[in-house]
Amino acid sequence: MLGKSKRKLSVAIITFNEEKNIQACIDSVKNICDEIIVLDSFSTDKTKEIATKETLVRFYEGPFHGHVEQKNKAIGYCSNEWILSLDADERADDVLQKSILEFLESETEEVDGFQIARLTFHLGRWIYHSGWYPQRRYRLFRKEKAVWVGENPHDFIELKDPKKGKILKGDILHYSFADFSHQITTINQFSSIVANTRYAKGHSFSLLKSILKPIGKFIEIYLMKRGFLDGVPGLYIALASSFSTFLKYAKIYELDKKYIERPSNIRKDYGTKK
Repeated sequence: MLGKSKRKLSVAIITFNEEKNIQACIDSVKNICDEIIVLDSFSTDKTKEIATKETLVRFYEGPFHGHVEQKNKAIGYCSNEWILSLDADERADDVLQKSILEFLESETEEVDGFQIARLTFHLGRWIYHSGWYPQRRYRLFRKEKAVWVGENPHDFIELKDPKKGKILKGDILHYSFADFSHQITTINQFSSIVANTRYAKGHSFSLLKSILKPIGKFIEIYLMKRGFLDGVPGLYIALASSFSTFLKYAKIYELDKKYIERPSNIRKDYGTKK
């Protein structure tokens, strides 16, 4: 880390076949942290080779039981009090790097975590509406004062004392999809995880919801969250979100009718005991 900071920072990243992203992610934080924890779930590409070339990286491997479970496990490997949690397809922009450094070098402050905005690049442009921005979430936090929670794969950090949270300037830049085909692949996978999780919790199929919820989702994204201001990409995001909602109910239908025991595109170790 540059300079002498009053606080030390760990960066936690989970990976699986992220050879196209991991280097840029590491590069965006290696000048503001003291260690980078990469928890990989047995990648078959060059993720491990790339990550372990960096002197700040401590590389671990383990089965992938779920997004929440994996990110909490990565936190456990961090040796410092303060942690910045990133996905491999995310980067800290220049403003965020400066804000983090200023905080680390500042006097003691009564705060347990900082919310950070995330800006996503998709279909050739930055998406500033459609419910995708600023989408602030806690990402910088004290190790013992926060935990990953949520319904897989839609995880988020929760502070034990929400009153001790603040907002940090800067953005996490999110390169979530290589193209629209990649988005559809992700939607297919994530909808399977949600359907499987909800069915395991006792959710049953509803024909009325399978019709109305996708329509409501399109209206929410395109009109209420002003997706139309994002141009054609905004329209496609709204349609894709609607399709994703439909898929969740369609897959719960398959499970509810016992046509399948588990969606075929979920990893075998996902959702198993740790």
